[in-house]
Amino acid sequence: MKEHSTPFQNSRTSKIVFLLSIIMSGYWWLGQAINVYSFALVGVIFEIFWIPVLVMLFVLPIISMILLLKEKRNIKSLYVYSTLIGVTTILMMFLGE
Repeated sequence: MKEHSTPFQNSRTSKIVFLLSIIMSGYWWLGQAINVYSFALVGVIFEIFWIPVLVMLFVLPIISMILLLKEKRNIKSLYVYSTLIGVTTILMMFLGE
């Protein structure tokens, strides 16, 4: 008998976590790459969002790992990439200049 294997589909939650990871990483990269305080409006927006993004920086990799374990460590999952983005961003923050 032939087995019908269904292709892996990423869930909506994995897509949201992945998108938030990209946004969080982009936020920290932007803060390191340019002087956000040279423009008043950009500086205000940066100051408003820094606490939520700081929380996301440390919480998203943990959430990604938990959800990846629930998904039975599927390498095709977006949780793998979300975790890698989060860990890389944390390492860049602490080790980079």
